[in-house]
Amino acid sequence: MDRVLFCKGEQRKFLDLIISQLGSISLRGILQFGFEIKYPSLKNYYTERRMIPKDFFKELCYLAKVDEKDLNINYVAENLGQIRGGKISKRKV
Repeated sequence: MDRVLFCKGEQRKFLDLIISQLGSISLRGILQFGFEIKYPSLKNYYTERRMIPKDFFKELCYLAKVDEKDLNINYVAENLGQIRGGKISKRKV
């Protein structure tokens, strides 16, 4: 499962767009559409601590009728942090 990489600040704007398109009151309102994601994970996506999984991103785009081609995104491997951490630890040894 890949993750979606946004430019800095764009992931929050994307989620704000989704909230407005769906007519939700808040971030928690997204969960009423049947997503099996816990609210703390959703908050981490909103504060950009974590990247959004590709399948969840596609479901959000489909539900809110947002064309993902209009967004400036890249897909990265799920284990990107492990790759970076491994490269850093090799240098320290």
